Amino acid sequence: MNRFSEFNQMETSRRGRIEVICGSMFSGKTEELIRRLKRAKFARQKVEIFKPALDTRYSDVEVVSHDSNHIVSTPIESSASILLLTSDVDVVGIDEAQFFDSELVEVCNELARRGIRVIIAGLDMDFRCQPFGPMPALMAVADEVTKVHAICVKCGNLAYVSHRLVSGDKQVLLGEKMEYEPLCRECYYEAMREAESKQSEQ
Repeated sequence: MNRFSEFNQMETSRRGRIEVICGSMFSGKTEELIRRLKRAKFARQKVEIFKPALDTRYSDVEVVSHDSNHIVSTPIESSASILLLTSDVDVVGIDEAQFFDSELVEVCNELARRGIRVIIAGLDMDFRCQPFGPMPALMAVADEVTKVHAICVKCGNLAYVSHRLVSGDKQVLLGEKMEYEPLCRECYYEAMREAESKQSEQ
């Protein structure tokens, strides 16, 4: 068996499963998603990629990582659209899964039942350290969960959460380095104490 056929067999043997890539912002979630999808394409598999239509930070029609790697995707408004657009595919990629509705869990289960490999990337927690959207349920039903980590900008340890730098209580606030920073647990709690102290002084 030649090298390509061994690689192809390895990739195709992982069909009918759900893989979740989670972590804070700037941790490389989308980078890892793109890497796995490009490997699947190299193995000559049929791949479809989806992202929430509201995420237009880098591109309207591409999934783009913070390191500017990109792959063509289909923006959709609701997770139900995925089932309508995935006939005759081997692999489905979903980016920024935290922004989708709760129906995404059943959509992914249905895709896996059809023998499709589903690869999902998303934030596991919001800026308040609360579980984000359908991600906790997706992690529960996944065959494999990979938690990736950014580096805390304060101390250099592994980051725990995406700390919001601007005011606002809305859970969904699209942003980048001007709006968020990755912090470890200790530095996050310190930042919260400092913010509370400033508020009490006003």
